[in-house]
Amino acid sequence: MSEPVIDLHTHSSVSDGTETPTQLVRAAVAAGLTTVALTDHDSTAGWHEAFEAAKGTGLTIVPGMELSTNYGPASVHVLAYLFDPLDAAVVSETARIRDGRLHRAERIVERIAADYALTWDDVLAEATDGASLGRPHIADALVRRGHVPNRSAAFESILHWQGGYYEKYYAPSPLEGVEMIVAAGGAPVLAHPAAHGRYRVIEESAIKKLKDAGLFGLEIHHRDNTADGQARLFELATKFDLAVTGSSDYHGAGKPNRLAENTTSPEVLERLYATATGYAPVTS
Repeated sequence: MSEPVIDLHTHSSVSDGTETPTQLVRAAVAAGLTTVALTDHDSTAGWHEAFEAAKGTGLTIVPGMELSTNYGPASVHVLAYLFDPLDAAVVSETARIRDGRLHRAERIVERIAADYALTWDDVLAEATDGASLGRPHIADALVRRGHVPNRSAAFESILHWQGGYYEKYYAPSPLEGVEMIVAAGGAPVLAHPAAHGRYRVIEESAIKKLKDAGLFGLEIHHRDNTADGQARLFELATKFDLAVTGSSDYHGAGKPNRLAENTTSPEVLERLYATATGYAPVTS
C-alpha cells in the first residue's frame, strides 16, 4: 500500500480560499492526499459540504478551523481539530471574531478608498455568501481593480501592517483559544508559529502555559516558518512533548502554497485522533 499523505491545514471559499469545499476536496484527491483537514478561519460552515464531496473518494476529512487570537501586538493563529462545532463558547466566540473582522475590513476599505479607487461593493464581490470576510478579500478586490498584480503583492504593499491602512480586530488570547478548543473536545495546534523567525516565536514560558492548558502541537513543517525558527520550535516540541505537524496552508489560487508540499506523519495523526473527543474524522 502507498504511504498516507496527510495535509492538516487548508482553506476554502468559506474563508479566504478561492475554491469551494467541494472543489477543495477534488483538488485534494487529485493531489494524492489520503487525509485533509479543512481549517477555514473562525468558521465551520464548510464542513458538511466537504463531507458530502468526499463520499466515494476514500479521502478522510479532518474537520477543523483556524482560530484567530491576539498575543500582545501580534496575531497568532490556533488550528483547532475535531472539536464540537455546536459548543456554545465556540459558536459565540467565533461569531464575535467574524463580526469584528467584518467591521475592521469596512474601516480599512474606507481608508484605502481615500487614496485608491476601491469600494466596499468591490470587496463583497470577491467573497462568497456567508464567507468569513477579511483582508484577503480586500486584496482580491485590489487585484481586480489593477492596483496590484496579485494577493501576495497586496499584502506586501497596501495591506502591509506598516502600510498605513492596517487595523487590528478583536480576538481572544492564545491561552483563551486553547482552553476553549480543549473544552469543546478538540486538539489545538499553533499555526506556523515561526513565520517571522526564531525571535518571534512565542516565548517558552507562554508555550508551557499553553501546553498545561492542553496545547497538542506545533505546526513546524510550513513554508512560512524560517529555518532558525523551525530549529527553535523543534526544541520546544521536544521539551514539552508537543506533536509536530506539517501542512500546506492551501488557499487555492489565493496563495502559491500547494497541497501536500508539507505533510504530517501517520503517527501524529493517530495521536491526534486519540486526543480529540469532540468530533470524529469522516471517511467514506
